[in-house]
Amino acid sequence: MKLLVTNIDILAGIGHDGKRCLKGDEMARIDTIEHAYLYVEDGRIASYGKRSDMPQIDSDTTVVDAEGGAVLPSFCDSHTHIVYAGSREGEFVDKIRGLSYAEIAKRGGGILNSADRLHELSEDELYTQAMKRVDEVIRKGTGAIEIKSGYGLNLEDELKMLRVIRRIKETSPVKVVANFLGAHAVGRAFAGRQKEYVDHVINDMLPAVAKENLADFIDVFCDEGFFTPDETRRILKAGAKYGLRGKIHAEELAVSGGVDVAVECDALSVDHLEAMDDHDIELLKNTNTIPTALPGTSFFLNMPFAPARKMIQAGLPMAIASDYNPGSTPSGDMKFAVSLACIKMRLMPAEAINAATLNSACAMGLSEDYGSITKGKVANFYITDPIPSIDFIPYAYTTPIIRRIFLKGVEYRK
Repeated sequence: MKLLVTNIDILAGIGHDGKRCLKGDEMARIDTIEHAYLYVEDGRIASYGKRSDMPQIDSDTTVVDAEGGAVLPSFCDSHTHIVYAGSREGEFVDKIRGLSYAEIAKRGGGILNSADRLHELSEDELYTQAMKRVDEVIRKGTGAIEIKSGYGLNLEDELKMLRVIRRIKETSPVKVVANFLGAHAVGRAFAGRQKEYVDHVINDMLPAVAKENLADFIDVFCDEGFFTPDETRRILKAGAKYGLRGKIHAEELAVSGGVDVAVECDALSVDHLEAMDDHDIELLKNTNTIPTALPGTSFFLNMPFAPARKMIQAGLPMAIASDYNPGSTPSGDMKFAVSLACIKMRLMPAEAINAATLNSACAMGLSEDYGSITKGKVANFYITDPIPSIDFIPYAYTTPIIRRIFLKGVEYRK
């Protein structure tokens, strides 16, 4: 299959050949070509450049007119929880009334609320709900996504979630990676017996997940009121024995020690970081762990934002993800996350876009094939309406500028 996109006013996010991620000052640069073309063969980018250098095409090439719009690599969303049952707007109202995230959790809400609801649904029902959200995020420009379990909190329901994620992988054109998050909270059946629950995750859940090859990563919510650094370390090391690389929720509610464990265990990413301090930033230097900010969570929960500016000034790479979930971030709109990164975390537009594309692909281990317009990479991109510059994307924070979406070089239609 051959595809030629022509009449592109701005082709952005090009190059990065051989770059796993962008660090520090590198994030401020987003290369562009004006009056460009993009050529795709068999779902991968074959060439791009000035329209005047456009290759000759044959009769079996599909030609797409960008009509003066911009073309950018699809967003990569490295942190979501989109397999869940129903909504939690009642807790949204509780937050407005003044209850904190931790207070809602102590009253039996939060993650445990979602676990209760998920237990009642079949795999088919969960899949149907989740696919509506998958369609939603694709239409908002996302082309690669990590989906976590963690609303099961017992063996059967965690496996149910991961089987739904596998089904999404098999039936959706979006690139999906699966993350086993059995240690999202302590299941109700283990209330008051957290050590036993950790043993259950390690001794019962992990072998079953590995036997069915249901996960690409393993994750732990290492934070105040959830799992300790020692418990997190135990779980990640157990996961490594099954070939599952670690990722960690950390420093959302307090300085938790999660960054220390992430670095020690060579976690691929450490996510949230709203409460991270200078010690954490120093620890992350010269490591393979990608700090990942979730600005939608800070916005929705009215809490501090991750210190992105400090991370970049320290020379770190940084990724942005949505955290799409029913309790703390009921949105998978990566364009809005990019806008929040600019408005609230003081990132420049190029930094925010790089964080949401190449660097977020890296936080899923996918940057060899996703996250930029690079020869040989998978042809996941979107075409916008005509816009004056790339800076317009985060500036116009609610304007629906995406006109057409291509995944693996095929236009997405539903």
